[in-house]
Amino acid sequence: MNKKTHFGYKEVDESDKSKFVGDVFTSVSKNYDIMNDAMSFGMHRLWKRILVELAAIGENDVVLDIASGTGDISKLISKEYPNTNIFMSDINYDMLNEGRNRAIDESFDSNCSFCQLSGEILPFKDNAFDLITVGFGLRNFTNKERGLKEMKRCLKKNGKLLILEFSKPINSTFSKIYDWYSFNILPRLGSVLANDSESYQYLAESIRMHPNQELLKNMVLNSGFKECKFYNLLNGVVAIHIGSDA
Repeated sequence: MNKKTHFGYKEVDESDKSKFVGDVFTSVSKNYDIMNDAMSFGMHRLWKRILVELAAIGENDVVLDIASGTGDISKLISKEYPNTNIFMSDINYDMLNEGRNRAIDESFDSNCSFCQLSGEILPFKDNAFDLITVGFGLRNFTNKERGLKEMKRCLKKNGKLLILEFSKPINSTFSKIYDWYSFNILPRLGSVLANDSESYQYLAESIRMHPNQELLKNMVLNSGFKECKFYNLLNGVVAIHIGSDA
């Protein structure tokens, strides 16, 4: 019997989830940046900058940006730390291609390589990276535990993992407002701006199914990291988790 997992609120076979997620991101790839700005009122750019600041990047670090999408995080690192070696990666070809084209157009491709890969099966040797980032991608993994263990394997001894992901609001009143916005406004924005309400319905559902701050912290620790701390942003709508052996 096939193992089951969730795709939003739907229960699906584990073997099918990556295809369903792939279909979502193929659908939204052309309008991804516009939708991110509209959905977050542009705040996603600030959240990504905070992630880069928390990363304390070394001048010659080797960085793996998982689920790099259109390259926001890689661009920040490339521009501020031009001697780093950045691997932009995404499981979805269309998203990776958008990121590659943007890197060329906006001139941050000189220290970037581009890899189509699954974050759950990393084709790199042990101890390959100083830093691994995952921006708004972990919730789409079929097996988050497997992915986290792979990231730990590929990090150098003193390396760091930074995960930026939607999480759970701390304040109950704010949480109700956020739920209303997610299930009433997001799909409508998707319909108007991208002619695709279903993908943004999945987005709202996938956020609700993602582990909360404490659960994700424990998952990071259980994957082999000695320490994990997190920072709540916008009342916990978004959180940044940092896994390390420090």
